[in-house]
Amino acid sequence: MRRGIEGGSGLLDTVILEMRKRTLWTQVVWNVITALAFLAVVTPVFICVHDAISWRSSFFNDWEVSKARHPRLVDAINVTRLKDAEPEDLWYPPDYHGWKKCPTHLKSSSTLPEKSNGYLQVFLDGGLNQQRMGICDAVVIAKILNATLVLPHFDMNPVWRDPSIFADVFDVDHFLDYLKNDVHIVLELPGNLSWSSREYYATGVRVTRIKDAPSYSGHMWYIDRVLPILQTHGVAAIAPFTHRLGYEGLPPGIQQLRCRVNFEALRFVPKITNLGDLIIQRLHLNSLEYRVRESNVPRMRNRSSKFLALHLRFDKDMAAHSTCDFGGGVAERRSLAKYRQVMWQGGVPNIQYTKREIRNLGKCPLTPEEVAIMLAALGFDADTHLYLASYKVYGGEARMAHLRKLFPNLSNKFTLATAAELEPFKDKSSQLAALDYHVCLYSDAFISASRGNMHNALLGHRAYEHRGTTIKPDMVLLQQLFANSSFIEYEDFQDRVRVGHQNRMGQLTMRKEMQAIYTYPAPDCMCGPDPR
Repeated sequence: MRRGIEGGSGLLDTVILEMRKRTLWTQVVWNVITALAFLAVVTPVFICVHDAISWRSSFFNDWEVSKARHPRLVDAINVTRLKDAEPEDLWYPPDYHGWKKCPTHLKSSSTLPEKSNGYLQVFLDGGLNQQRMGICDAVVIAKILNATLVLPHFDMNPVWRDPSIFADVFDVDHFLDYLKNDVHIVLELPGNLSWSSREYYATGVRVTRIKDAPSYSGHMWYIDRVLPILQTHGVAAIAPFTHRLGYEGLPPGIQQLRCRVNFEALRFVPKITNLGDLIIQRLHLNSLEYRVRESNVPRMRNRSSKFLALHLRFDKDMAAHSTCDFGGGVAERRSLAKYRQVMWQGGVPNIQYTKREIRNLGKCPLTPEEVAIMLAALGFDADTHLYLASYKVYGGEARMAHLRKLFPNLSNKFTLATAAELEPFKDKSSQLAALDYHVCLYSDAFISASRGNMHNALLGHRAYEHRGTTIKPDMVLLQQLFANSSFIEYEDFQDRVRVGHQNRMGQLTMRKEMQAIYTYPAPDCMCGPDPR
């Protein structure tokens, strides 16, 4: 009987043990299912948060293209260079036909009204050159309104996170002294108006803030809308303030004041110009050896060396925003599409066109390879020193290798300055951009690979200063030629590039209606030839 009981007990224990195992397994399976369900819910949220916080990080991996897109042209250039010399007139300054700075524009001798109508504040976003144009517009609006301008405020860019203020980039003392007879300017508001700040306007709707200024509006808009606020409250703040003043129908002298602010009153601080001059000297001097980052010492060639500054705007922003095809295949297209979705919710102007239409319209930025081919076609030889002014290049070294192959003497601020010299510029994107601007302004030749604020600003500034060869790429012509690079003979390609750019090498162009004086300074900012 006991054996039966014991046998039954053993069987029962076995059954219970088996049930426990099944229960435990069920719990494990259930936990796994629960975890997977949790991840399915949380992962998209994490990705969205990650996108919102660090949408410029490595989350969007670059698709690096290692093969040249135009190998026939590159091979032909290497052969042609062996027998063709660089054109003698390639570095010659263009003929400005007597146009030059006006002596009367250098400084104003006018007197200001003793009392102004109030204080004008502007909050400037965007990059260095957008802020530069905003400063010029702010000065002339203050002049029109007889307002006292508060030194313009630089908003921190959410992308670059650069805390630089006006005084970190531009020489405040020179700015104030140069404009002292044109506009009342103060460094800050008086104590009774100190409440009018960026933080104050970020917390609600304020009657003293103007946020609906139309782009390229006429000066009467400011007289009608801003002047009453100044007269009533003693202060008016305008934000946003990018491209908010037009170029036509301005009162006499206002356009010239705008010119003088841009080309004369705005000077970079000595920290920027001193290092910029040192970089230029290192590019020019022959047989110069210098230490870079305490380890690498490049050698310049044993001759006085001219250099060409290349503004290569080919970062991921530019590549994605253009919607162009850069040869990276499906992976690249998906990566850039995802980037567009996060950055601009997919809504970019070129999205309405096909890839072929975009290129035929000249709306694609030139790749490093295409810039190199164009420069070689114009006649720049392999010994040309190129100064590269750019942010991180989309595609990395794989893309840069094609440029370096045709122009091995390639340098930038990081290879031409020591770590100690660059330390004050660390994480200061506006100051680094100003350093590039200074070197590009005083280079022997300049080219920008894409249209943009830097291109526009330097095009006008170099013309105003008679700085020499400034190449303005014919994007429509070039994109059409590159689209046929598999078929066109290099001699034909070269001829068409040279003919197409005969009048795009820095020759002075008169400003047309609606065009910016910052890009086309004549006739508004310059004086024509002596009629005698």
